[in-house]
Parts: sequence; C-alpha cells; structure tokens
Amino acid sequence: VSAEGGTVFLDEIGELSLDLQAKLLRALQEKEVRPVGATHRVPIKARIVAATNRDLAVMVEQGAFRKDLFYRLNVVNLRLPPLRDRREDIPLLAAHFLDHISHEHGTKFTLSDEALRTMMRHDWPGNVRELENSIERACALSSGPVLHLGDLPTQLQQQGLEARRSAVAGEPAAEGGQPQMTTLADMERQAILGAIRTLNGDKLQAAKLLGIGKTTLYRKLKEYGIADPLREE
Repeated sequence: VSAEGGTVFLDEIGELSLDLQAKLLRALQEKEVRPVGATHRVPIKARIVAATNRDLAVMVEQGAFRKDLFYRLNVVNLRLPPLRDRREDIPLLAAHFLDHISHEHGTKFTLSDEALRTMMRHDWPGNVRELENSIERACALSSGPVLHLGDLPTQLQQQGLEARRSAVAGEPAAEGGQPQMTTLADMERQAILGAIRTLNGDKLQAAKLLGIGKTTLYRKLKEYGIADPLREE
C-alpha cells in the first residue's frame, strides 16, 4: 500500500515459490492487495519492476515458474550484461561505493592503482554485489584512506600477485634477442619488495598480503640482503 503511485521492485523473482507466484499474479491482475491483519482488500496502483539472474522462460518450460505470471511481468525486458562484459563500469561503480562509504565513515577512501588494475582483471562472478562487498571489506580492513591490494579479498590478492610476478618475469629481452630469464628467487625477492612498497613499508601487512608469517618475511629479507625495502633497487 505504501507504494501507491510509486514503484515496487521485486528482486530475485525467480526464487519465488509457486504459491507466492499465484498470490502475486492475483494482485497484479486485480490491482488490489490485502494488508497483513486487514479484513478487506485495498486497491493499489504502482509500477512493478522485477529482476532475476535466472532464465524464466526455461523455468516456465520446467514448470518452476507460472507462464501467466511470466507474460504478465515480461512487458518490457531489459538484459543487463554481467560485470565481466562491461569492465569499463568497474571504476565508476567503485567510485560510487567509495563515495557512499566515505560519507558514512567520514574518511575519503580511494583505490591504489594496483588495486584498481586487479579489480579490472577480475571476472566478478557475483557481479555488482560482489564488487560492493569487496570494497566494503577493503574499507573495513584498511589502515588508511588508500585501499591497497592487501585490503582486497584473498582471491583478488592472489590475482594481483600473479600479475605482479608475470610482469617481473616478462622483463625486456636480453642482448642477442634471447628472453631474459628470471629465477624463482628473483621473483620472490621482487614480490616481497613490491608488497612492502605497496603498503608503504608496513611489513606486517606485507606478510599477510604475501600469505606468509611475519617471521618468514624477516628471514627472507635477511636472506636476500634487503635492509631498507623502500630504498632497495
């Protein structure tokens, strides 16, 4: 009733049980509802918008969704491609979520270049909701206003580190046109340096980003002769 003259958004309409589908169809056809606890029906006039990530036409064939309700709802059909097919929207959506969170927390959060590049490469199987949750998590875990790779969910951190290692392994060819080989030790050394630099010298967070213990990180720094990671060439 409170939606009178407005819009009712029905999310995940494909998850509605057959019993509730019948009740929804009746409300749409008769343009009236009975509020909870009421003894009489109330007329209502509102725009109905429904959304689902399931194929309702297939569900109709399988008997899981009412055909009459499907045709009642399927007046204007809009298909929104998955986020992986419109990656150019990721920076815009990320900025929107960051603005919202920044307003709530009173802190102006921003993404580091590496974090944004990693997000652009991710396929986002959970689409916009996964993106929003990832940014909320990053803001909750971040120790500063700039969100780094180590603030992102574990899967994205791993993807970012793989990209970093690939970039190190793909250095320009040596003289003579032969590919310049990079040892595993060199890759590990560069990954450690990159993590510490990304996190502005925070070794504890760098260890978490690399998936190793703090003791192991200090041992590796000593092993590779790294005294000052921020100045190391």
